[in-house]
Amino acid sequence: MFNQLTTFQRGAIQFLFGSIAIAIVALVSLYTQGPLAPTAFACLVAILLFSMMGSVIASMALATVSVVLLSYVLAPRPFGFRIDDHQDAMMVVAFFIASMIGAHVIGRLREEREAARETAATLGRKAMDLHNNEKLWRAVFDHNPAMYFMVDEAGIVLNVNTVGATQLGYMHTELVGLSVLEVFMQDDREVVRKCIRECLASIGESRSWNMRKVRKNNSVLWVRASAKAMLGKDDKPIVLVTCEDITEQKRAEVALQRSEAHLARAQELSHTGSFGWNVATGEVFWSKEQFRIFQYDPETKPTPEHVLHRTHPEDKASVHETLRRAVRGEDFDHEYRLLMPDGSIKYIHALASAIRTASGDVEFVGAATDITAAKQSEQQLRRSEGYLADAQQLSRIGTWSWDCHRRSFAYRSAEVSRLLGFDPDEPVTLEAIRSRIHPDDLAAQQQVQRQAIEQGKGNFEYDFRICLPNGSIRYIHSVARAVSRSDGSVELIGTHMDVTEQRVARQQLESTVIALRESEQRFRDYAETASDWLWETGPDHAVTILSEHTGAVGNLAAGLRGRPRWEIALDAEEEPEKWRQHRAMLEERRPFRDLVYRTVNTNGSAIYVRTSGKPLFDEAGKFLGYRGVSSDITAHIRADQAEQQLRKAQADLAHVTRVTTLGELTASIAHEVNQPLAAIVSNGEACLSWIAREAPDLSAARKSVEWIINDAIRASEVIRRVRALARKRDVEMVSLDMNDVINESIALLKRELANHRVTVRTVLAPTLPPILGDRVQLQQVIINLIMNGIEAMQAVDYTTRELLIQSLSDDMGRVQLSVTDCGVGIAEEDRARILDPFFTTKTSGIGMGLTICRSILEAHGGHLSIARKNGPGATIQFALPVAS
Repeated sequence: MFNQLTTFQRGAIQFLFGSIAIAIVALVSLYTQGPLAPTAFACLVAILLFSMMGSVIASMALATVSVVLLSYVLAPRPFGFRIDDHQDAMMVVAFFIASMIGAHVIGRLREEREAARETAATLGRKAMDLHNNEKLWRAVFDHNPAMYFMVDEAGIVLNVNTVGATQLGYMHTELVGLSVLEVFMQDDREVVRKCIRECLASIGESRSWNMRKVRKNNSVLWVRASAKAMLGKDDKPIVLVTCEDITEQKRAEVALQRSEAHLARAQELSHTGSFGWNVATGEVFWSKEQFRIFQYDPETKPTPEHVLHRTHPEDKASVHETLRRAVRGEDFDHEYRLLMPDGSIKYIHALASAIRTASGDVEFVGAATDITAAKQSEQQLRRSEGYLADAQQLSRIGTWSWDCHRRSFAYRSAEVSRLLGFDPDEPVTLEAIRSRIHPDDLAAQQQVQRQAIEQGKGNFEYDFRICLPNGSIRYIHSVARAVSRSDGSVELIGTHMDVTEQRVARQQLESTVIALRESEQRFRDYAETASDWLWETGPDHAVTILSEHTGAVGNLAAGLRGRPRWEIALDAEEEPEKWRQHRAMLEERRPFRDLVYRTVNTNGSAIYVRTSGKPLFDEAGKFLGYRGVSSDITAHIRADQAEQQLRKAQADLAHVTRVTTLGELTASIAHEVNQPLAAIVSNGEACLSWIAREAPDLSAARKSVEWIINDAIRASEVIRRVRALARKRDVEMVSLDMNDVINESIALLKRELANHRVTVRTVLAPTLPPILGDRVQLQQVIINLIMNGIEAMQAVDYTTRELLIQSLSDDMGRVQLSVTDCGVGIAEEDRARILDPFFTTKTSGIGMGLTICRSILEAHGGHLSIARKNGPGATIQFALPVAS
C-alpha cells in the first residue's frame, strides 16, 4: 500500500509540474504568436521529459492537457477551442499520438531500467549472501563436532574439517592427500573399501557402519560413519564421509553389556529372576533366569497364566489372591511352590513393587528367587535341630553357654531347661538357678566360675545335684570349657548330662555284683544237689565234661562220660526218626532244645532225661562241640502218666454216670420213642385206607407219608441223643451255641419233668457268643443239674414246682448258665462241701454227680459255683469262656 501511495504522489507531482510547463509553453506561444509546430514540439518535449518520472497515466493526462491547450491556441479567438485548419488538426492528432507513444516508450524504458537496477541489486545481495553462507558453512564444516572427510574414488582425502583432523591428532594439511584407510583399524579397512565401493555404485544413497579409527598416537576411538557419494566438478564422483565419535557410547554399551552379563550371571548364581508386568496391557517381561526357574522356552511369550500353570495346586488360591491384590496396585511379597513337569517341587519367593508409568498405568517390577535349596536347608536344619533335641533328650545331655560376668545363660538348650526343671520358653533368674542346685554343691559351682574368670581358659569337669520341686534329686555330670571373648568377657560353654540313672545303675550294679556272687554260690550249691547236670561234648559228640553229682543221676552221668548219648538211650530203636533228626541237627551245628529220651541208671531203674544244648565255636569259627544241660524228668513223666490215667478214669466215671442217668430215664426215653412210633402206625393205617378207596386219594396218602417221615425223624433224633450220651468216645471240642445245648437237654427230660409235675421256665439270652466245648459232656452237666433240681422239689407240695433255666453273657464276657429250683435248698453247713467227692445229702446218692460236673467244666476252662438265694430252693450256676 505504501508503494501504491508513493506512485500516486509521484504521478500527481509529474502531472502538476508537467501542466505548469505546458501552460508556460502555451503562454509563451500566445505571447509570441509563434507557429504551432514549435509549440507542439515544446509540449512534446515537456511531456517526454516528465514521462521519465514513471507515471504513464500522468503522461497521458499531460498529453491530453497539451492537446487542449494547442486547440485553444490555434482556434480563432472568438470561438475558443476550435481548429478549422485540417493540417493543424492532423498535427494535433499526430502530436497526441506521438506524445502517447513517447510516454509509453519512455515508461517501458524506465521500467526496464528499474528492473535492471533491481536485478543488479538482487544479484549483489545474493552474491553477498552466498559469500556469507560459504563462510558460515565453512565454519560449520570446520567446527562441527562430527568429523567430515571428502574423498575421491581412490579413497584419497580431498578435504577434512578441523574437528576431524584435531580429533585424530593430525594437522589439516597432513590428512589432505592421505588415503582415508590410514585412519581406520587394519581389521576394518576392508569394510571401509566395501562401503566406499557401494556408495560409488549408488550415487546419492547413504551407507552407515560402526568401526574403529586410529589416532596419530595409535589410540583408538569408535565412530559411527555415514558415507554418501555425489558428483563434483567435471562430474567426478566424490564421497562425503561423516564420522560421529561414539567412543563413550560404545564404552557405555560395553559396560551395559558387561553389566547385563554380570546381572544374568548373578541371577543365575543367586537363582533370582526378574520380571515386569503391566497390569493395564497385560504385557509381561521375564529375564532369562526367570524362564529357567519356571522351565519355559525363552521364546515363549510369558503371561500370568504361565505362573498359575506351574503353581502347586495347594498354593493356587494364595497366588490368585496375590494377583488380585496386585491388580489393585498393592505391592506383594509372597512365597509359593511350583510343581514342575518332572514332578519335582520348587519353592519361590516373589517380591514386587508397583510403579506408575508416564501414561498412568500401574506396572510391577520385581524378582522371583528360587529358594528351594534354602528351604531344603531350612528343613534339614530343622530336622537336624529336631534330631539334636531328640538326641539330647534321649541321651539326657543338654548344651549351654554361661556368661560369667552377667551370671546368666547366654544360651541353653531345651534339655538343659528340662534337667533343671524349668520351662524352655521362660527366662530364668540367677536366684532360680541357685535354688535348684543342692546347697552342698553350690560352693563348687561358684568355684568353677571364679576359676574360669581368673584363667580365661581351661577345661572343667564336675558333678552336682539338682533339687526338683517335687522333692526328687537329679545327679548331673558337667563338662565345660572357658572361652574369652573380644570384649574381655568370659563364657563357659559346656554340657550337662543326667547321670541319675547311671548313678542308680552303678549302685544297683554294686548290689547286683554282691547278689550275683551270692547267687553264684547258691547256684553252685543247687547244681551240686539238683537233678540237673551240665555237660560238654567234643567234635565227635562224645561227652567230655560233666558236673559232679551223687546218687542215681550221678551214676548215670558218670556212665555217660566219653560216649554219645544215643549209645545209652533205650528208645533209639523204638523212635529211630527222633534220633535221626537229632543227629542231623548236630551235623548241621544247630542248637537243640528239650530232647527227651529214656535210659537206665546204674541201679537198673528206668529214668527219663531231657537235654538241651548249643554248638561251640572258637574265634576262627572252628567247631569245638556242644555245651548244655540235662535234667531228670522221670517224676514229671510218671506224673503225666498218672494224670492221663486219672483223666481216663474220670472219663469212664462220667460215662458210667451218663449211662446210669439214662437208666434212670428209661421210662421217659421209652415214652419219647413210643409217641412217634404210635403216630407212625396210625399214619400208616390211614395211608393204606386212602389208597384202598375205589378212587385212591393220593394227596391225603402223600400227606400221611410225610407225617410218617417226620415222626420217624423225631424217633431217630431221640435215639441219636440217647446213643450220644451212652457212647464212649473221645472229647470233641467244637464251637457251640449254649442255648441249643440247653434245649436239646430239656428235650431228653420232657417225660421225666412231666412225671414229677415240674414246669420248666427258660430265660435265654437271644444273642450269645459261641463257646468251645464237647456237646455230650455239656449236655451231661445240664441234665445232671436239672435232675438234681427235680429231686430237690420231690418233697414240695405247698407251691408250684418250677425250674428256672437262664443263660446270659456276664460282665467278664463269659457265657453263664444257672439252674434254679424251689425245693428244700442247701443247708449253710453243707454249702462248703457240696462239691466235694462222695458228699451227698440224698439217701440214695453216691456224691459224684456235681464233682464230675465240676471236672468237666474246669476241663472246658469254666467254673461251677453255688449261688446264694433268698427264699426256698437253690441256684447252681457255671460260666464258660467264649470261643476265640
